[in-house]
Amino acid sequence: MEFESKIISRQIGNILYASGLTIGTAESCTGGRISEAIIAIPGASDYFKGGIVAYTSEVKERVLGVPHDTIEEFTVVSEEVAKAMAMGTIKTMGVDFAISATGVAGPGGGTPETPVGTIWIGYGDKDEIRTFKLTEDFGRDINLAIATNKAMRLMLDFLNEKLPKE
Repeated sequence: MEFESKIISRQIGNILYASGLTIGTAESCTGGRISEAIIAIPGASDYFKGGIVAYTSEVKERVLGVPHDTIEEFTVVSEEVAKAMAMGTIKTMGVDFAISATGVAGPGGGTPETPVGTIWIGYGDKDEIRTFKLTEDFGRDINLAIATNKAMRLMLDFLNEKLPKE
């Protein structure tokens, strides 16, 4: 999976570098792995402004501007919070694109409503934040690797759609 992640990261980097646009991340359960995948490519500082590891609700609210009411109503592991985290990244960092992740990687922490392996990914730009939900539990390390690779793939597809090659 690491090799695939580097290929995707290089493709994202090429698109962003060529367009002069920027990206940032907001990660909870992935703890910086998405940022790490992006910066694995030399020259990432040209388009990657930074990443926020927002592991607690307090950081999600104070740094990313996720509304407290959204967390209360939907829980931190929700589509709504993933969207708010991505939008908060765009606003806080002044980036053109953002990726977010929030979920329960395991082995504990799951509930009947939100079992281990539930991870919401948010990605997009100021005009459109999309989401994707992972639901299977393969163990913590694999859950996190899958979430990181999926987030990168979704962002690459989004960039290819929004910034067509000329």
